[in-house]
Amino acid sequence: MINGLGVVGWGVGGIEAVAAMLGEPLEIPAPDVVGFRLHGELQTGVTPTDLTLTITQILRARSVVGKFVEFYGSGLNSLPLADRAMIANMSPENGATITYFPVDHETLAYLRLTGRSAELIELVETYYKSQHLFRRDDIPAPQFSDILELDLSTVEPSVAGPKRPHDRVPLSKAKQDFRQALTRPRSQRGYALPPQQIDVAVAVTIGSNTVELCHGSLVIAAITSCTNTSNPFVMLGAGLLARKAVEKGLRVNPAVKTSLAPGSRVVSEYLHQTGLLQPLATLGFDVVGYGCTTCIGNAGPLAPEITEALEHCGIIAAAVISGNRNFEGRIHSLVQANYLASPPLVIAYALAGTVDIDLSRDPLGVAVDGSPVYLHDIWPPAEEIHHLIQTHVTSDLFSRSYADILSGSEAWQQLQVDPSPLYPWDENSTYIQQPLYIDDQPEAAAEIVNARALLVLGDSVTTDHISPAGSIPTNSVAGQYLQSKGVSPPDFNSYGSRRGNDRVMTRGTFANPRLKNLLLNGEEGSFTLHLPEGEKMTVYDAAMRYQFEGVPLIVLAGKEYGSGSSRDWAAKGTALLGVKAVLAESFERIHRANLAGMSVLPLQFQAGDSVSALGLSGQELFTIEPFRAGMSPGSTLRVRAVAPDGSREITFSVTARLDTPLEVGYYLSGGLLPWVLAKMLKGNS
Repeated sequence: MINGLGVVGWGVGGIEAVAAMLGEPLEIPAPDVVGFRLHGELQTGVTPTDLTLTITQILRARSVVGKFVEFYGSGLNSLPLADRAMIANMSPENGATITYFPVDHETLAYLRLTGRSAELIELVETYYKSQHLFRRDDIPAPQFSDILELDLSTVEPSVAGPKRPHDRVPLSKAKQDFRQALTRPRSQRGYALPPQQIDVAVAVTIGSNTVELCHGSLVIAAITSCTNTSNPFVMLGAGLLARKAVEKGLRVNPAVKTSLAPGSRVVSEYLHQTGLLQPLATLGFDVVGYGCTTCIGNAGPLAPEITEALEHCGIIAAAVISGNRNFEGRIHSLVQANYLASPPLVIAYALAGTVDIDLSRDPLGVAVDGSPVYLHDIWPPAEEIHHLIQTHVTSDLFSRSYADILSGSEAWQQLQVDPSPLYPWDENSTYIQQPLYIDDQPEAAAEIVNARALLVLGDSVTTDHISPAGSIPTNSVAGQYLQSKGVSPPDFNSYGSRRGNDRVMTRGTFANPRLKNLLLNGEEGSFTLHLPEGEKMTVYDAAMRYQFEGVPLIVLAGKEYGSGSSRDWAAKGTALLGVKAVLAESFERIHRANLAGMSVLPLQFQAGDSVSALGLSGQELFTIEPFRAGMSPGSTLRVRAVAPDGSREITFSVTARLDTPLEVGYYLSGGLLPWVLAKMLKGNS
């Protein structure tokens, strides 16, 4: 989000962050800088969320992974800081290292709004103007490696989904797109339903209400995510829409689980001052907290009746959230169609109770007088929203809200802390354990001989596919482990909350219920084949058997491997399963760096090559030329794949995606921690 303010900074993986904490520098190759020219203004009825989803789609299509993106042009004059921050915070989704907005008058306005001193604001303005870094329309545009352009007046109301944040769909075509997704092949991000299952429906009784669930029925509607819920325009717009809906007598379908998680206490304060918290609560959007909630899989359980119907009736249920990410299995393991939308649209879909609706044409519901209510009937005018912003989103509000921000709650203040300089490991803890990659330092990288493919995966495999952050299923390997330690299912919590326990997290690696393994013809779930006998078992059990047999492992994948959250456990878990290399058509920046930090070799197929193009089944024995000391970043290695019966041998070249000398050092040392330890021992000798 700081990129929206004019601060150059980017996200790093957890392993890179540990490197910095241990005194190591962070290296990246000098990036291309893509210029993105904005001009025109957004039309009435279009929200900053719609713009953000549009830009995300454009950047992902242009393939900006590893690049800097800088916005310029007259269109910036109409984009307040909150809008810019929303766009910038989608960098992990659009693929760019940073999505940057230069310092200009909006930066100064933000500093003024949030209570910074007049002296600081004057210093910032003077400094940036003196350095010729202060954006003005009359200054020539910088020179860029590439140029993109968007007329803001062409942006239209949109949603993104049902499986990826860059799959933007115009609101007017969302119903049609969902219907088509029902029968599209899973390889094309569909659900592959046969014709006889299209009209499946089941009646569910929840309390005193009986509702019908069918494909597209909404079961989760959440106003969540740090960016959307920090933007006054969309939050006050949602509150006004809620008030107008309540006045007309509309209510949310009982099957929909609703929640509101503001970006900060400032948001709930101005919603309270404007009288909009109450209508939001009336529709079920009560404040549940201030942090990552539904957007990272923390929606909590659905009603038991809903859960049973989804588990046994094959219903493709939906969620609509105002978050950044909607990757498969992330929002809820039982909810397969997940859409990103602006906070006002989240409420609109909740009122409709389904995504199988054209909100631009179809009524949301029926008013108390029996008349149909359409979205345009309750959509708040921009002038009304701007009036509330000017009146209630004030500098004084920020100053008061953040005056004692470091004090914490009473519970926080009462926490007892062990004064020991070293953490006292508790063998009985199911939350924090000393991880095995500290106990048992891995050997330095060596030749990978006769390796087996643990998994063969397709395109857009995210860190959520590799290392889920949401709830832990009772019947999962991790769930069974927790039960063996005396933890009952209601106390499982989430993978994200137990990321200090490698015993849980390793068992949760590749445990996403929507993971599609081509070794099993694309079957979904955390299963694979143990080779050569072809026995089907969980990924974890197969990996442990391979380790017992002394067999090294690889993973084969397609494009955009490791996109999404910068989740270090996606690399740690991969390493602890015994995976020595990942061969993919392309990698996302952070996950690739994390793999190198765990001494898992990231290998990229050369142009034109892929699993399918090379005719690989994944059942071959793979031998990979070792990456030796003295090799430079980006070296070419040879891979030999021998068919199971020895009748066919395929040899091909790959690029070792160790992109910097430091990454080469980490890999050859067996990972970041052995590298740092060796340096410390050398320095003390």
